[in-house]
Amino acid sequence: MTQDYEVEFVERSDREARFLVRGISPAFANGIRRAMIADVPTFSVDTVRVIENSSVMFDEQIGLRLGLVPLTTDLDDFEVGDEVTLSIDVSGPETAYSGDLVSSDSLVGPADDNIPIIDLKDGQRLEVEADAVLDRGREHAKHQGGVAVGYRHLQRVEVVGDKGEFEDDETHILRGVIEEQAAEHVDGDADDGDLVLTEEFDSDLTKRYPGKELEVHDVENAFVFHVETDGSLSVEELTLRAVDSIRSRADELRDAVQL
Repeated sequence: MTQDYEVEFVERSDREARFLVRGISPAFANGIRRAMIADVPTFSVDTVRVIENSSVMFDEQIGLRLGLVPLTTDLDDFEVGDEVTLSIDVSGPETAYSGDLVSSDSLVGPADDNIPIIDLKDGQRLEVEADAVLDRGREHAKHQGGVAVGYRHLQRVEVVGDKGEFEDDETHILRGVIEEQAAEHVDGDADDGDLVLTEEFDSDLTKRYPGKELEVHDVENAFVFHVETDGSLSVEELTLRAVDSIRSRADELRDAVQL
């Protein structure tokens, strides 16, 4: 039987997004998070050949910095284990940036051009060739396209009454996203059913519902994901590939059990 899920974006850009998924269990939500971190492959520099390095930095340090440069990844055209060669040749006085990397394939290159690699003084030169390999985050953290992946329960706020006349109005901090169910008590314009980031009211419920007694409840099987990528993949691509990896492993398990 096919399970239906509801997905709604709360905020969205190429590299960072918050989106709500309804109809999933806590275990499945955590599975999606883990798949984003460990299962979706990205390109990263793996092998470095130093032709000239007259900078003050050791070859190994240069290799480490190159390995941490996010590289754009097209998963439709490459498979795990594929390699792409990049090169860099910069002479001082100049700062070598990630944008100075030249790739042998137009589909793979620096996700950001302004990441500094080394500041070269007059007479210093850095010339390097590097092989980037497509691999998964579970093999090495440098292949993790999701640099910040987390989730929280969607929550609802219930207004249960007015505060007493002489009761202290203490702050009530809540972080994440709420589904508005008490719009008539909001200090401002709101409609029931709105998805509201708590940052909009400084995460203090007393600013949104002044003078009210409140209770906060988790919405069952509804989770808000907060995903940030390093630019190697978009948030949408990272999420869809993570779900595909879960589906693929589930199919493999089903086939194995049926043997």
